[in-house]
Parts: sequence; structure tokens; C-alpha cells
Amino acid sequence: MNDPTTLLVRGGTLVDPASGMHCRGDVAIRGERILAVGEQAADHAAERVIEAEGCLVMPGLIDLCARLGEPGGEADALLDSELAAAGAGGVTRVVCPPDTDPVLDEPSLVEMLRWRARRIRRSRVYALGALTVGLKGERLAEMASLVKASCIGLSQAGVPLADTQLLLRALQYASTFGYKVWLPALDAHLSRGVAASGPYAQRLGLAGVPVAAETVALHTVFELVRATGCAVHLCRLSSAAGVELLRRAKTEGLPVTADVSIHNLLLTDLDIGWFDSRMRLDPPLRQQADRDALMQALADGTIDALVSDHTPLGSDDKVLPFGEAAPGASGLELLLPAVLEFTRRSGLPLPRALAAVTTRAAAAAGVEAPRLQADAAAELIVVDPQARWRPLPEALLSRAKHTPLGDLELHGRVLATIIDGRVIHHQAGASAAR
Repeated sequence: MNDPTTLLVRGGTLVDPASGMHCRGDVAIRGERILAVGEQAADHAAERVIEAEGCLVMPGLIDLCARLGEPGGEADALLDSELAAAGAGGVTRVVCPPDTDPVLDEPSLVEMLRWRARRIRRSRVYALGALTVGLKGERLAEMASLVKASCIGLSQAGVPLADTQLLLRALQYASTFGYKVWLPALDAHLSRGVAASGPYAQRLGLAGVPVAAETVALHTVFELVRATGCAVHLCRLSSAAGVELLRRAKTEGLPVTADVSIHNLLLTDLDIGWFDSRMRLDPPLRQQADRDALMQALADGTIDALVSDHTPLGSDDKVLPFGEAAPGASGLELLLPAVLEFTRRSGLPLPRALAAVTTRAAAAAGVEAPRLQADAAAELIVVDPQARWRPLPEALLSRAKHTPLGDLELHGRVLATIIDGRVIHHQAGASAAR
């Protein structure tokens, strides 16, 4: 069946972080764009109506860190499943790190990933090119060629770069041409453990990752930013000490942004329990004081964005002893419930809280944010904020079924996802008429 040319989302609570709008109304869509919002949309004659009574209607979410599988080869089914998961989670824009297999260190691989994503016609995919060839830290990749192939930045993914001389040259080059570099806040030598250093890891006999693994890396990056003026995005902060260094750097005026993962925002090292390998993450889960500092920093804007850090891993990688399990978890479908939980815990108004996955995330990535306004691209989601569910394996569309949040009851479920006027995800609860 062809997609309708006119669509009406009726009777929902409209939430737009870009304008601060938070009111009841309708959204009228014609073709790929929003025709009218609020009362002006009420008389719109539509071929299809999505009833949103009791639901939130908001711009699609932006996830600054979600791995999508291989960029080429026989991986269409994997990419399709991960982008379907993004749609089910209300994520309409995905930033893919370069640690795919093979690594995104050549323009042809970047172009292949983007071409396949466009063909699937689900969420928009932005790629980060590898900062060094193969992410091995031996020599720089062809940055200009990768940016020309539409990469929005250069990244080491979660691989720390131990050679500070090479990192200095990378930032000098990137600064000259206005490229943004995305770096993990991890020291290559201090981050070799499997759990956060502290009494609990010591009691379990797990090799610890000290807070210094983050702070040493941040001191180094900030010194190099001062020397080069390069814009840097810091990926997945995890500690209170790291937050304080970031706050000082921003106060100083350094061109830095940062994100935090949903896991470090909602969980602590105590959630490891009795060696639960679902909690094997990188960076590791830290203590309560760290989680509280991350929550406050995301609320006050010191940390710019909340990310899923989605890593599709199978049972062969996760169902292992804690120290042997691969770090990572499924998260694309959990970003929306995580931001609603952040809203509740922080006490922020919903439009301000949602900025961490819309306007502020877009600004950090250097892309335009979706918004609810006339003539904007029709890129929005319908959410039932009262829906309660558990992210059990059978409830997830991603091929990656392992999540640290699997034992939690989550609030908030995406009922419909619309991109360019096309309904790419729709489930029972968002009733259609006409």
C-alpha cells in the first residue's frame, strides 16, 4: 500500500524542546512536511488519522551512539533489524561510530553504510569516520576523504588513543579544516579492568578501572584542545570527577561537548549483583555519587546528550563469566523510557529534559534538530507515557537481546514513529481512523 499524502496526529500533548511548547493539539502533515501544528491543524482533511489522546507527540529522538552492524557485505538483515529497533524506540536519527566490521576508515565503506540505510528507508543514519586506520592508533586515516563521504566527525569509538603525539597531530589537522573529533574519556593504560574500582569490585575480585582512567584522559584532551582549538565531543562520561573537569572546561570556553549513556545514568556498580554479565559495560558502572553527578550534569546542560550506546552482541559474547564477557548492551529501544525516567528523577519540565535527545544532541553533532512547527520535516513520534513494560528478549526488535535494564519496569512506549510523512512504526494502542 502506498504511503498516504496527508496525515493527522490528533488530540495529543505536543512537546517541542526547540520552542518550549507543551500543550494539547494536533499535527497536520502533507507529504514530507508538517502543514500545521496546534489549533490550526484541527480542520485538516487527512487520508489517515492517528489518534493520540492521552499520548505525547514530540520530535523524533537523536541517538549519538548506536552501532548498526557491518557497513557492507551480507549484512542487510542485521542493519534492517537495528533500524527497525530504532523506529520502535522513537529514534529517527542515529549516529553510527566507526567500530563496525570492517572499520569505517575508507570512504567506500561509509558510502555503503549510508546507501544501505537509505534503501531500507527507516531512521536517518549519520556516520563517524575512523580517526586512525583500523582504530589501531598507528597512523591517521584520510580525514578529508571521510568527511567528503558525509561523515559528521572523526572518532576512535571506544578505543583510547595512547599516542598523544598522534592525537595532537589529529586535533591540529581537524582544527584546520573545522572537523569535530569524538573521543572516549578513557586512558588506554588505566582502563584495562572490567568493573569500576571500589569496594564492590574488590569484594567480587574483579579487576578495577579507576576514576583516574577518565580524569587523566580528560586532562590530556583539554590540554590538547587548548593548544589546537579543535572542537571535541567526549563520549560516555562516567564519574563525578570527570563531570567537574568538564564543567571547568566549559566555563573556560573550550569547544567541548559530551554525552552519557543510559546505563551509567540509571545504574550503579551494585547492579552487577552476582557477576551479571549484562552489566559488563565500557565505561563501567560506577558508584551512587557518580550517578548523581551525571544526573545533575545532564540536567544543567554540562553534559549535552543522553545516548543508548547500543552495541548488538549475541549470546556467544555475553553469556560468559563477567570478566570474559564482551562490554556492551542493547539500548536503541530503551532511550525513550530512559529519558522519561531522567525527567522524573531530575524534576525538569519535559521539554527541557527531552533536549538531551533532541536539540542539544543535534547541536553536539552539528546537525539540524527535528521540531514540531509548520513547514518542518514531518519527523515525530507518538508516545504512551503510562505504558509499563519490561525489556525482555521477546519484547525487543534488535537482534541484540541483552540489556542491563532487563529487570526494570520501564515507563513509556512509542506507539508511532513518522519520518518524512511515512509511518515507519505503528503498534496497537495508537488507533487509526478513516
